[in-house]
Amino acid sequence: MRLLLVEDSPRLRDLLAESVHQAGWRLDSVATVDAAHLAIRAVSYDLALIDLGLPDGDGLDLIRDLRRSGFIPPILVVTARSSIEDRVAALDGGADDYLVKPFNHIELLARCRALLRRRAPQYIESIIIGGLSFDPASGIVTVGDEPLSVAPRERSVLELLLRNAGRVTPKQIIESKLSEFGGDISTNAVELAISRLRRRLAPFDLPISIETIRGIGYLLREKRQDG
Repeated sequence: MRLLLVEDSPRLRDLLAESVHQAGWRLDSVATVDAAHLAIRAVSYDLALIDLGLPDGDGLDLIRDLRRSGFIPPILVVTARSSIEDRVAALDGGADDYLVKPFNHIELLARCRALLRRRAPQYIESIIIGGLSFDPASGIVTVGDEPLSVAPRERSVLELLLRNAGRVTPKQIIESKLSEFGGDISTNAVELAISRLRRRLAPFDLPISIETIRGIGYLLREKRQDG
């Protein structure tokens, strides 16, 4: 899942980025209306978080413009404006939910998950392969009925491999996925993430394998069952 945050407070952008990454999602942050329009033209987002008080315009006008231009993903308003008039105007203007600052980040993530669940089923349904299940909306990985603890970076790589199960995922694509968590990645970041995933899955003896395709990338494959 890839989210867009339109918020002019650098501190809040940093705090929300940390929470969103821990949930296993990607987050792009911009501070202005103009930057938001540029980002949305360049990237396909699953959810937008929009502040109403922006330095170059009003977030409500941005929401209205996005809806008029055909922007379909859910929009969650995050703002200090708490009046009922502001809430009604935002919801009538195209927002799907409204959260007043200051807010608890746990509640923010819960509201994001609720909005993501409303999307078309093909985007949010769980991916299940060989007894391993991944829920894109919650970021929860399970083996059978047992939750599996996977770090956010490795979880993001696992989602990519699961979505491409049976096909080779190029190493460059995985590197791009890892870089979305911010900061420079090491030259062996992909190998390290794959190694950690293999160690986490090894105790369960699942009928799947993560194979190295030398010089190209990695392949998650469901093993054939004898008999």
